[in-house]
Amino acid sequence: MIRSNSCIRQSLTRLYVSKPRFASTTAARTNVPRPFEEERLPWYRADQFYPVHIGETFISRYKVVGKLGYGAYSTVWLCRDLNRASDFVSVKVCTNHGAASMGRDRELKLYEHVASLGSQHPGQAHIRGLLETFEISGPTGKHLCLVHPPMHMTLADLQRQNPSKRLNKELLNWTLFNLLGALSFLHYEANVRYTADNVLYLTDINPSNIMLTIDDDSLLPAFEQAEASDPLPQKFIDDTRTIYGSRKLGLPKDSLWGQPVLCDFGEARIGPGPHRGLIQPELYRAPEVLFDMGWDSSADIWNVAVMIWDLFQGRHLFHALDEDQDVSATHHIAEMMAYIGTPPPLEYLRRSQVTSHLLDEK
Repeated sequence: MIRSNSCIRQSLTRLYVSKPRFASTTAARTNVPRPFEEERLPWYRADQFYPVHIGETFISRYKVVGKLGYGAYSTVWLCRDLNRASDFVSVKVCTNHGAASMGRDRELKLYEHVASLGSQHPGQAHIRGLLETFEISGPTGKHLCLVHPPMHMTLADLQRQNPSKRLNKELLNWTLFNLLGALSFLHYEANVRYTADNVLYLTDINPSNIMLTIDDDSLLPAFEQAEASDPLPQKFIDDTRTIYGSRKLGLPKDSLWGQPVLCDFGEARIGPGPHRGLIQPELYRAPEVLFDMGWDSSADIWNVAVMIWDLFQGRHLFHALDEDQDVSATHHIAEMMAYIGTPPPLEYLRRSQVTSHLLDEK
């Protein structure tokens, strides 16, 4: 099995050589003037975030033991499942911001759709599961919570840890095998297109949305113990709100790294297509997207190929910038043509009204 491939796990260990950084001081509550954690988000508003406190229990079941991180419209917490005392879960507490509701609805719809299939497709094992959802009431409204199996770091984290900013061939082969299996399930059995149409979310297929599962069961109790005995810094806001520092998980023992899996389905589409509209992060956009043609699952495959190239080379295949360093579809297409050596076939170009502004028939 791929999971037992010791060569790949040793490669992961070589990539992630630095030790997790834990605070050596007690968690002093300070009113520091600088933004801390989710406060750094340009659109941050405290009243939209639920004020989670370490030690509180959600729905009489999930006890918060520490903060794993935060996203554009959520914070993520490691919790102990009191119904299964030896189990831990990751709870994503969403904001009550209206802009995030469409993505949450799409993600929940995808999980409901997948659950209804009763599929035995092996690729389903390579997408992150959803255990349950619930709502909690905060000072300014209700907040949706998503319960997932805990995960380790993302491929983006691994890339940042490596001084060369590259990921090796063995790891990328492993990632590509799992990712294509997941897409095979989503495209051909679940009939889903995994895409993004709002650059603010950045939730397309990218290194930040591919995570490693946890095979070393000692990592989660160690996280809990470290937070209890040596808490990370906290920023005290008022009697109801404290912003906690995010803690990294430790390294797995005996190179017991888990599987790469696809996460975050807030911008997935369900349906056969073709779809239209601008999708994907700029550098991963497929030609049919840049030409404003109808797109389908092939756009995801282009996305994966460019991402894998970037991760292996430690730099971007495309830059898509004009002379003023602004994003430019024209320059992006020119880069593609330079690599391929010829323009796209004429019958392909005639499918788009955009190409007449970019290219002539010569």
